[in-house]
Amino acid sequence: MKSRLSEVSIESVKGIGEKTAASCHKLDIYSLLDLILYFPRRYEIYPEPTPVAELAFEKKQAVCVAIIGKPTDFRAKGMQITSFQGADETGRMKITYFRMPYVKKQLLSGRRYVLYGKVKQGRTMEQPLIFSLDEYDKLQKGMWPVYSLTQGITNHFLRKTMKTVLDQYADALLEAVDHTSILSGKEKEKFRLIPLHKALYQIHFPDNEEQYRLARRRIVFNEFLEFLTGVMELKESASKYENRFPMIETADTVRFLEALPYTLTNGQKKAWAQIREDLEGKYVMNRLIQGDVGCGKTILAFLSMIMSAANGYQSAFMAPTEVLATQHFEDLMSLTKTYHLPLKPVLLTGSVKGKGRKEIYEEIASGSANVVIGTHALIQEKVVYQKLGLVITDEQHRFGVRQREELAEKSTDQPHVMVMSATPIPRTLAMILYADLHISAIHELPGGRKPIRNAVVGPGYQATADRFLVKEIEAGHQAYVICPMIEGDEEDDSGLKNVKDYARELKNTLPETIRIGTLTGKMKPAEKNRVMEAFAAHDLDLLVSTTVIEVGINVPNATVMLIQNAEHFGLAQLHQLRGRVGRGEDQSYCIFMASDEESAQGERLSVLKNSNDGFHIAEEDLRLRGPGELFGERQSGDLAFRLGDIITDADVLLDVRDALEG
Repeated sequence: MKSRLSEVSIESVKGIGEKTAASCHKLDIYSLLDLILYFPRRYEIYPEPTPVAELAFEKKQAVCVAIIGKPTDFRAKGMQITSFQGADETGRMKITYFRMPYVKKQLLSGRRYVLYGKVKQGRTMEQPLIFSLDEYDKLQKGMWPVYSLTQGITNHFLRKTMKTVLDQYADALLEAVDHTSILSGKEKEKFRLIPLHKALYQIHFPDNEEQYRLARRRIVFNEFLEFLTGVMELKESASKYENRFPMIETADTVRFLEALPYTLTNGQKKAWAQIREDLEGKYVMNRLIQGDVGCGKTILAFLSMIMSAANGYQSAFMAPTEVLATQHFEDLMSLTKTYHLPLKPVLLTGSVKGKGRKEIYEEIASGSANVVIGTHALIQEKVVYQKLGLVITDEQHRFGVRQREELAEKSTDQPHVMVMSATPIPRTLAMILYADLHISAIHELPGGRKPIRNAVVGPGYQATADRFLVKEIEAGHQAYVICPMIEGDEEDDSGLKNVKDYARELKNTLPETIRIGTLTGKMKPAEKNRVMEAFAAHDLDLLVSTTVIEVGINVPNATVMLIQNAEHFGLAQLHQLRGRVGRGEDQSYCIFMASDEESAQGERLSVLKNSNDGFHIAEEDLRLRGPGELFGERQSGDLAFRLGDIITDADVLLDVRDALEG
């Protein structure tokens, strides 16, 4: 049944044609299963109507009023504006719509309506939703999903379509995506797991907050169970593999370390000793190198590849983006020439085409290339390795367990595996998530790095922040600006900044000489690479992006990171984003701009202001957020779960571990 739901096109739903399907594809919704698993990003809970006299400024609220007199029409700044007067027994208010003259047929004089929206100064409600009294009464009895949208797709459409598909395939849902068949009825009761088909319905259309909690817990449990089952299978198989690629330390690594213009930190030395012991040991290496951005994980990977090459084996190094793969390749080529290393690296990415690609395939197959650096292209069917003894993945969470397996399967025997992650995860959780790997943690940064200076501010600091951006850019540096959303939509008035509108706003307010680019996860891979390459080459001064920038680019010249609506991100993710700066010799800065002064003064963001230690921040994130927070924003950017979050759902993760070990 899983294949059935995942193979049935979204166009099979009545009323969805080619044009609407194309809009759905922009949201990565292609099949019925994709639709069902497209979860709301938040919920609308409709409150009791507020009397006119008690309406609060800039707060979303409902008001029940009668329309008085006739509407007025006028034009301002090229827009047609339609205005009404409404009143209840406590006072009068103004209702305004922009470019919506047809509302004159919806709001009739003398009739009462419930209006829902934000109130501006002078008791003016702009662009409110309109409901009859009966309609609003029904809305108050539930929680209504709000989805991430794109042009051509509305919340109304998704709600209606979701309900239709959930009703039609209710019986099939359990078989389609359930991974808990290994648990008994008593175990499901012990872990408070409601039926999955009920959970899927309640996650989209919760009856109340309690039902939402149960539904979310059930789906997150299902996600974690699928992942940890795979991890445990890997652990079981990895422990059985004898080392078919035994290595000994040679003079190459020793001479390289002696020639470097710096010495390894204590954390790096300890990790390198553990890696050497693994490579020389009886069983294959399966090791996670965990440490903050800039702690020096990459040099450990390069040392491992030197040792592998000196022993006659090939290494494959897989990075999450073409830009990062290219940067690693160029760095290794430079070191190879400078220190006369026994390496013959090649770069294999999606951009390498035709004759060049064929030549690289031949070099890999013949063994003349003993180091292969690239992206997902490394695991394609046509890539044949002669003697692959070492596999390294950078930012493992972007690939997942299965892709790590696929790369390892390219070898004639089980190769050594090293995973590098800059995601700060509390050790208790890391030991569960990476149960198949031994963990080496590097806690200190190399000497000479200037600590990033942090500021946590409210929206009143915006003009000052803009001036600071200009000052740094005019000094020859570059900057990042992070927004929580890709684009805005008319149905959302949460006040969250989005990349498209904010980039346009900056172009209008900053000097024309500043070159501004945008980057989002919805862009095509080639376009994303083009933008990141332009920023890395300093063809752009300012990059406005979503959290897609969290991994995948290394620009030492970037000295400022400005994060909008900072309280909507997890502390661990904010720390990851901050790690995009502070990579060069110049002083770097991170500005966490909260949506309001209350958030700016809160305890959560103060953790980031006072600490640059990713491991400390991860522990504080877990302590302050607590598990299973209702409507909590996604905290950790890792592992790409659709709904689960290893920080806020830590209690569920521990339950899944207990279920599997029990």
